[in-house]
Amino acid sequence: MLRILESKQAGRLLTRRAARLEHAEAAVRPILEAVKTRGDKALLDFARKYDGFTGSSVAVPEAELAAAAERLSRGFRAAVAAAEKNVRAYARLQLPKPKRIRPARGLRLSQVVRPLDAVGAYIPAGRYPLPSTVIMTVVPARVAGVGRIMLCSPKPVDEIWGAAHLLGATDVFCMGGAHAIAAFAYGTRTVPRAGRIVGPGNVYVAAAKKLLAGEAGIDFVAGPTEILIIAAEGNPRFIAADLLAQAEHDTDASAILLTTSPRLALAVAEQVEVQLADLPTAATARVAIDRNSAVILVRDTAEAVDLANRFAPEHLSIPDAKLLPGIRHAGSIFIGPSSPEAAGDYAAGPNHVLPTSGAARLRGGLSAADFVKDISVQQLSPKALKRLEAPITTLARAEGLEAHARSVEVRTRG
Repeated sequence: MLRILESKQAGRLLTRRAARLEHAEAAVRPILEAVKTRGDKALLDFARKYDGFTGSSVAVPEAELAAAAERLSRGFRAAVAAAEKNVRAYARLQLPKPKRIRPARGLRLSQVVRPLDAVGAYIPAGRYPLPSTVIMTVVPARVAGVGRIMLCSPKPVDEIWGAAHLLGATDVFCMGGAHAIAAFAYGTRTVPRAGRIVGPGNVYVAAAKKLLAGEAGIDFVAGPTEILIIAAEGNPRFIAADLLAQAEHDTDASAILLTTSPRLALAVAEQVEVQLADLPTAATARVAIDRNSAVILVRDTAEAVDLANRFAPEHLSIPDAKLLPGIRHAGSIFIGPSSPEAAGDYAAGPNHVLPTSGAARLRGGLSAADFVKDISVQQLSPKALKRLEAPITTLARAEGLEAHARSVEVRTRG
């Protein structure tokens, strides 16, 4: 049964276990090196060994993607279209805009925004194939204007292949695990090199992304998924359902309720048991609930907000917008009883690829801005350069960089 703890007992629960990547890193290093040195041959060997792949090339033909799309039900296609509309709208909101300023006479400064040439998206297909992640990675990349949008997944699932076709992925590869990340990072004859690699995955995928972060940009090294809910009152059935929606992802998932109400705590714990009784994913959810989850009784709302900021959860549910100004760290925030985390997972619009394990202290979720770069532009008139001569040359010589100073003086002094 879901534990009910006093806040003073919650320290160990709220202090995440350090990501156990050491073993995974040791396991994937030879894989990464093999793909780097032997390219497609190593990639195919690992795909056959770990993914059960039987073909001659991991590249999925366009005709196969189109056929998968044709097999999709009308309802599934409609769901993808509805989600794509909202994700696209939100991605447009996230894009940085070109800007210009003139801070002084003759000094023109601007930023231009340019898309990455190629990106690679990892789409999990282990315990649960995730076509929703196709939406969350391909759509922002398209909004950003990326020319080559590649994705990979280790199983030929119609919902993933078909969604990739419907949403305009340019290249799809049947590969998974660390070898897929290596292929995107290094490039092979079959798989073009990606400038950025995004998307969730298991511990081996996370370890590969960590080790290859210098070869390609990555979104973040993801840990187990998590939700934290703040509620002093409310419908216990709703809250229990939200806890279980997170717990069913993985046995390492974490689902936590912070409340001032012992009555609500008990009611939610009881509802979790009721709903587990007929939940098809109960075998996974039960372990996550028993091992990593709890109701924590807090003194007041201020303590709940403080604990939430210390935890920096991937998903944070709050009862109303009054608490929003106090929230500093969260991957994505859900306000009110009609805003379940599942809405964000699928169709509300914000991205479901989110920072875990406290990384929300450092950044938000995957964004259209992750697929572009801002480039600074500077244009100085002769008079503007003359006005800046003294500070430039003084700072350059303070650093011992005489040629820097002279590159200005040769222009201003003739």
